[in-house]
Amino acid sequence: MGNYGTGPMGELNFRTMRVAFQGEPGAFSEAAAVQLLGEEIETGPRATFDATFRAIAEGTADALLVPIENTLAGSVVRVYDLLLESPLEICGETILPIEHHLMCCPGARFEDIRRVASHPMALAQCERFFEAHPELKRIPAEDTAGSVREMMERGDRSFAAIAGWRAAGHYRAVILRENIQDNPENFTRFVLLLPSEGAARYRADDARKMSLVMRLAHKPGALLASLEPFANHGANLLKIESRPIHGKPFEYQFYMDVEAETNEQLEKALREVREATSALRVLGLYRAAKR
Repeated sequence: MGNYGTGPMGELNFRTMRVAFQGEPGAFSEAAAVQLLGEEIETGPRATFDATFRAIAEGTADALLVPIENTLAGSVVRVYDLLLESPLEICGETILPIEHHLMCCPGARFEDIRRVASHPMALAQCERFFEAHPELKRIPAEDTAGSVREMMERGDRSFAAIAGWRAAGHYRAVILRENIQDNPENFTRFVLLLPSEGAARYRADDARKMSLVMRLAHKPGALLASLEPFANHGANLLKIESRPIHGKPFEYQFYMDVEAETNEQLEKALREVREATSALRVLGLYRAAKR
């Protein structure tokens, strides 16, 4: 896997690198970073996605770990926009099951709870739980892990939070109800971003999945012409999504994920795709994660 980060003689050490993520300590993004890279890394919380993408340039991180899509909520739009603005490359991915747990301060009982805080998306993904307990008032918060921190700071036994197991462990909260999410098929895909040199050194030998963004020529059949090379060279189109081009109303670019058995197949397809598009940028080549 190679090395990355700062160390003596300038060598790189991936195991001890600093990884920035959006959220507070204990967030799902932090859990995903540790799942992909191990407990030895140093994680750095950032308040927003924009702040996360600035972390490497500001010297506070060596890499970023950001969510890119959720099986229920879809793509993380702001991350896609920032990816296009950033010189960083995708060089790895991991898929994290999103399991929501109800937690409280030590000593509290379920019967004590009157208010439950969490990120609005987490609250919405636990609708059946709230339907079964209509006496509980939902309190929107900026972050799942942040809601646990605030709960513990309050020390109020009538106040609970919904978050993942890592937040419970970090803030020493007590889990009262496990897996209260409506849908068990709730997964988020996260990607690891590094500068080009680090990405090349981190990238696995069996990296066969590619993310790219392309713009089409304004002529009939442009989309078909840009997709045919992938099929002709045996590359599997995993995802395609259109996004508006900023500053060009009602014009769109296409984000795609493709995978092939060999890099040669991808390279041949890309050569032909470039000829059929007005612009194309590869966002990263990496090993596909297994759920």
